[in-house]
Amino acid sequence: MARKRRFGRVRRLPSGRYQVRYLGPDGVDRPAPQTFAAKREAEVWLTLKEGEIKHGDWLDPSAGSVPFVKYAADWMGQGQFSPKTAQLYELLLRLHLVPTFGEMNIRDIRQEDVRTWRAAQLRTGSKQERSFGPVTVAKAYRLLRAILNTAVRDKRIRENPCQIRGADKESSPERPVLSVPEVYGLAAAIEPRYRALVLLATFGNLRWGELAGLRRRNLDLDTRCVRVVETVYEFGQLVKGTPKSRAGIRTVVLPELIVPELRRHLDTFAGDGPDGFVFVGVKGGQLRRSNFSKPWARALAKAGLPAEVHVHDLRHTGNTLTGEAGASLAELMNRMGHSSTRAARVYLHAREERDRQLATTLDKMARRELRRSSRARNGGQSGTQRARGRPKGSQRGADDDGR
Repeated sequence: MARKRRFGRVRRLPSGRYQVRYLGPDGVDRPAPQTFAAKREAEVWLTLKEGEIKHGDWLDPSAGSVPFVKYAADWMGQGQFSPKTAQLYELLLRLHLVPTFGEMNIRDIRQEDVRTWRAAQLRTGSKQERSFGPVTVAKAYRLLRAILNTAVRDKRIRENPCQIRGADKESSPERPVLSVPEVYGLAAAIEPRYRALVLLATFGNLRWGELAGLRRRNLDLDTRCVRVVETVYEFGQLVKGTPKSRAGIRTVVLPELIVPELRRHLDTFAGDGPDGFVFVGVKGGQLRRSNFSKPWARALAKAGLPAEVHVHDLRHTGNTLTGEAGASLAELMNRMGHSSTRAARVYLHAREERDRQLATTLDKMARRELRRSSRARNGGQSGTQRARGRPKGSQRGADDDGR
């Protein structure tokens, strides 16, 4: 008599192939996903399956039988995202991931599928058939990887098929850095109610949403401190939120140089009361990008700056100047409100006193460049040309790339 197997069963089918069945740890009798040409192959498969169960590596074959579109929707519903991040993820899913992977069960998504999808996305973007490029494709790839990483942890799939080296890296064009005279030239060219905004965005290293959400009570000019605790997101309507990360909630010490202008602004243009917004529109309403775009474009033209300069480039300029003032990586990240899993524990301990010293150095550097520019103009040389000159070996701080 044939020896009875202690795990699983093998039987020969009328076709001559062999079928395998085994009892899973969940008590369900299950067949192998395929039949085998030889009995020995079937027995080897059973032995491997038994080892998986003993070592706790067994996966329920039906756990991965969920369409990607459903699993991604559940993943989104269980996450805690800022309104801006949630909007970005929903856009990436709708335009870039669901059209390809939506109806596929997550267990059926293979590395080859991901490679093919990414190559097609990059080709489409290069032909400008849609308004996206390599940066957007990298964001979509990271989102796909994050969703499937959760599927691995949930033991719905054995491994993540997103294994393309470097596919998660964003390569954005270098943004322009303005000289201090150019910043002041732009501030002089823009409508008076936005002059202080240009200076605070630069020397306070603030994002647009942080400027739009700034209230009087969070701007203390006696101590030269701005507390960044609130931001504004625009989704058709304005949505109040907190800065994009825990690191974004911070206190920034300002150079003395811009304090007089900020005082004039509070006396003339800001909203009333401690909860009043520091920057408001012409009619006193909350600041919107759409209302600011025309004054910004006119100011760029008047100041002789390229139309490609964005409002966020003021923050980039401030980050660069802070780096040139001698900030360490931790100090720079603290001032920027920029978070990183690798550096979070370091930069969160940056001392406020050192931040104050940085602000003082930044103040002196800005004043020196303004004096140099003024002397150059009096001597017939372009202030902008003089301001662009930098000593050899100087380094610029890193921008947060809009995050």
